[in-house]
Amino acid sequence: MIRKYLLLAMLAFTSLVAIAQTETSGREKIYHPEATKYNALDHTKLRVSFNLEKRELYGEEWLTAAPYFYPTDSLVLDAQAMLIHSVNLSDSKSTIGRPLSYKYAKNKLTIQLGKTYNRGEKYTVYIKYTSQPEKVAEQGGQAITDAKGLYFINPTKADKNRPIEIWTQGETKSNSVWFPTIDETNQKSSQEIYITVPEQFITLSNGVLTSSKKDGKGQRTDYWVLKQKHAPYLFFLGAGEYAHIKDTPWRGKVPLNYYVEHEYASVAKRIFGKTGEMMEFFSKLLKYDYPWPKYDQITAQEYVSGAMENTTATLHSSMSQQTAEALNDENKWESVVAHELFHHWFGDLVTAESWANLTVNESFANYSEYLWFEHKYGKDFADYHMNKIQTGYMNSDSYKKHLVRFGYDAADDMFDAVSYNKGAGILHMLRNYLGDKAFFEGMAKYLKDNQFGTAEAHQLRLAFEAVSGRDLNWFFNQWYFNFGNVVMTPKVTYDTAKGEAILEITQTGELVFQFPLEVDIYDTGKYERKQVWVSAKPKNEFRFKVSPNYQLINIDPRGLIVGEEKSYKTAEQYLFQYQNAKDFKSRNQAVEEAVAKTYTDILLLALEDPFFRLRIKAIQGFGRDGMNYWIPIVEYLAENDPENLVKAAAITQLSRLRDNKYKPLFEKAVKIPSRSIKVAAAAALVALDPSLAAQYIDTIDLNVLSPEQFMVFYPYMLQSKDEKYLPSLLDKVIYYPLYPESYQAPIKEGFDWLMSVDNTELTKKVTQVYGNKFGWFTEDQKELLKKAAEEALIIKEDLLKKNPNAASVKEQIELLKQINWQADKE
Repeated sequence: MIRKYLLLAMLAFTSLVAIAQTETSGREKIYHPEATKYNALDHTKLRVSFNLEKRELYGEEWLTAAPYFYPTDSLVLDAQAMLIHSVNLSDSKSTIGRPLSYKYAKNKLTIQLGKTYNRGEKYTVYIKYTSQPEKVAEQGGQAITDAKGLYFINPTKADKNRPIEIWTQGETKSNSVWFPTIDETNQKSSQEIYITVPEQFITLSNGVLTSSKKDGKGQRTDYWVLKQKHAPYLFFLGAGEYAHIKDTPWRGKVPLNYYVEHEYASVAKRIFGKTGEMMEFFSKLLKYDYPWPKYDQITAQEYVSGAMENTTATLHSSMSQQTAEALNDENKWESVVAHELFHHWFGDLVTAESWANLTVNESFANYSEYLWFEHKYGKDFADYHMNKIQTGYMNSDSYKKHLVRFGYDAADDMFDAVSYNKGAGILHMLRNYLGDKAFFEGMAKYLKDNQFGTAEAHQLRLAFEAVSGRDLNWFFNQWYFNFGNVVMTPKVTYDTAKGEAILEITQTGELVFQFPLEVDIYDTGKYERKQVWVSAKPKNEFRFKVSPNYQLINIDPRGLIVGEEKSYKTAEQYLFQYQNAKDFKSRNQAVEEAVAKTYTDILLLALEDPFFRLRIKAIQGFGRDGMNYWIPIVEYLAENDPENLVKAAAITQLSRLRDNKYKPLFEKAVKIPSRSIKVAAAAALVALDPSLAAQYIDTIDLNVLSPEQFMVFYPYMLQSKDEKYLPSLLDKVIYYPLYPESYQAPIKEGFDWLMSVDNTELTKKVTQVYGNKFGWFTEDQKELLKKAAEEALIIKEDLLKKNPNAASVKEQIELLKQINWQADKE
């Protein structure tokens, strides 16, 4: 729903409301335009402190703004779940002047300015308020799972083993929970903030720490300043018990800092330490140096999303914190580090003018992951990542969604596999259509033309057109302002009379597309790559002069096209393709076909693939066929492959043989400082001898167990009834109705145990997982999960009967009753 502005008695403001309402009148569907700018923010000054016990923030604000175009005598601010104590006129010296008339209702603070101000005529209002985030009624969505804006984690140190943390999450419209503002993505403001905290806490905000003063009574006030303007949703406040790690400043002048929980201090640079190198790469690639005065990264427990690009102060989920042994395998968070840093150009420097145009933020940030991996680790690594991204889109049931769309139900709905995954693939297509030079110069022009402002997809198109000289309306109309993706069924035949191979491309999707298509031709020892133009019609035909004994016609060999390519090759052709094609997509396609159809000859070759991910895929693809051939090679890889993840995959494959001769190998491997190898080896040993479960279960990370490995340790967990295993068990057992029928009874036993325990935090997580992931399932699966939740409620009600005065159990019952079955709204 479009938010309606608060109606005022004054005629001038009423007329503005009427204009806003008629902008979307007559439309049949929901339409979310760019927010109308009646006033423009200029500067925000804040002074805040906290009541940890009450989970409240006490704030003072000096907000400077001016009419955007038309004269006005009022200012409407977003202010969610607040107590407003006073509103006064102020000035450039922060003097608190005469009181101003105001009205606060429905999370809107409407201030009468006492006179009419004209375009560009600045004014400053002073607001004294209390932020009450626990009273926020707004709910989160699937991407950002909560909308409280301000979060107090373990504020009274009730859990002595957890740190106290305070942090904010502004996107999409939640920063107005902790300071009044015009909480729209098309507003920009500079800022300064004084943060008062217990002196043992660190603080973090946007910009530079200018001063830090202790009051001699155990409190300290830090003063942070950001002179450049950025959007309100990018404002950030963080505080708490953190380790502070300083890295080498970028180019000797831009400070780089990491704030992590103390136990991860020793590995913080391994997690975030490529930031400076990324900053240098992106600055040169974009021909636009990193534009902000510093860059900090901080972690958060119970974070409501993955990470957030708050300007100069990126917030990461605690999932980013990895052990040394996990980092010995891979840094699973490296793509996120690149993603959030790239936002400081695409999102922070130039901001989407509306959530409908989120693609100009998120598609670029997602594509930056590819760019970084291509630069740092090579094409195979980058193409593997792009393949994973596009598989995520294809599996998301998002065919009918436009990339730019104004008809979303809630802004959070835009944060999906279309804005992120598909958008990145579209940019990759555009790059290859325009060529690298034109593509990256177009990106640079877009940034320079719109720096410190806002933009939409049309401005992106114009920048690429200005650089390349090509009209791109066809591309943007097809990929940005429409839905769908290519669905093509290729067919290759041979015309003996003309000596030509005939390639027929049939498009079977709801829409037909036009696009350039690469075609690799292998003909009796000769190789040639051609490019053809597929027109927007159901069938296209192309002919190539080849000999009768040509080996292969391979379309889209680099995997550039966003969409689906139906299988059209024989087993012999896939073998030839794997042996001769150089691009990841072509080799991966052959290996995936080999896994699906048990082409052992291809899998054996892939065990020696130069890219470790394909070696893993080949290892995992073997069954009983060809055991005499693959077992010796897999045995060798289990001990000698340079990649820990390959060794772990080989150990897991060998463990399926249930052969005691591998016990020495597993016993040696379980001592290697690698998370993946330890988990694989421990699971293998327990599979051989279940009595070893007690010996190994507490030596490995249970959260990364595959379903197969989980089932090895699961009987011991059930038997022990040790509640320390419940957090790791939770994500597996709550889906018990979706398991194969033979597994459901034992998995349900774990579900019943989980729900019979008086633990509010675990129950809260169950309700959050059900609510946030519900939209991913089919209708039949949704009904099964709802029944599981009903069963959980019955178990909790029985628990309450045994403990009638247990307030915690009552709370858990309410949590289960209030599960946000989000998909029902669609």
